[in-house]
Amino acid sequence: MQIHQLTYFVAVARTRHFTRAAELTGVSQPTLSKQIRVLENSMGTPLFVRDRGGIELTSAGEALLPHAQRILIDVESAERTVHEVANLRRGRVRVGATPSLCDGLLPAALTRFHGMYPAIDLEVQEAGSRVLTRELAQGRLDVALLIVPLHSDEPDIETTPVLRERLVLASPATSDVPARMDVSGLHDLPLVMFREGYDLRDVTLRACASAGFEPRLAVEGGEMSAVLRFVEAGLGHAVVPSMVLSTRPQLRATQLGSPPLHRVIALAHRSSEALPLAAQAFKAELLDHLTTFDAGDLELV
Repeated sequence: MQIHQLTYFVAVARTRHFTRAAELTGVSQPTLSKQIRVLENSMGTPLFVRDRGGIELTSAGEALLPHAQRILIDVESAERTVHEVANLRRGRVRVGATPSLCDGLLPAALTRFHGMYPAIDLEVQEAGSRVLTRELAQGRLDVALLIVPLHSDEPDIETTPVLRERLVLASPATSDVPARMDVSGLHDLPLVMFREGYDLRDVTLRACASAGFEPRLAVEGGEMSAVLRFVEAGLGHAVVPSMVLSTRPQLRATQLGSPPLHRVIALAHRSSEALPLAAQAFKAELLDHLTTFDAGDLELV
């Protein structure tokens, strides 16, 4: 049983005339008649009674007709759905991002994408780079914005570095910390430290170790939002991405030097399979958005 055979069968059932059914479906009458016979042979029974008085459905034909009509409706619906997805009128993108990127970079990118493709559903997962990498590898995310290099044993992840961002020292706005200092200046400051496994924790501890000291931790164990709130409350200072301070007037930034601290933001997805069309569109729009992202401490890689 083929879809085109069901199309011919329904046309004949509707018109009760082989020639008109052939005209309706755009094929020759012999072709249509032949395919109806093939369908009847495959079903093992006649579907039409053919006589001089006209064409009538047999009991088998009557039984097949509603099923054939439903199949053709479902096929048409499937074709329409695929066409809509292919033309980005429907679809879904599952996006992952680290907390700092959800706070600083992602909202504007999502707004821009939603404005261009309002019918595409967006799902966002906020997590650390290690978790996002695992979610990508297991197929639960399409794309993710994360920090490289990855400390993961997942071999199936392709990363495209897109931005290099300067890290700064966040302090309460009333703090007397200078506008610039070397990393060695962190020796005398109480620090609010991120939880274990957080990339900013690793960067800060490595920088302090390279400068020859172990930092004094006032509070540790938080995510980005908690760390920033603790700093606002005056519990200490924290090394953070510069972008997260743009909406925090209660905090001030100190530029760090000798050495300056940076991190690299990458766009990641699975390398073993093609991105869905909606995810491809999101990736393209995101990369285009990054070329115009207004932040003095960010530079394209």
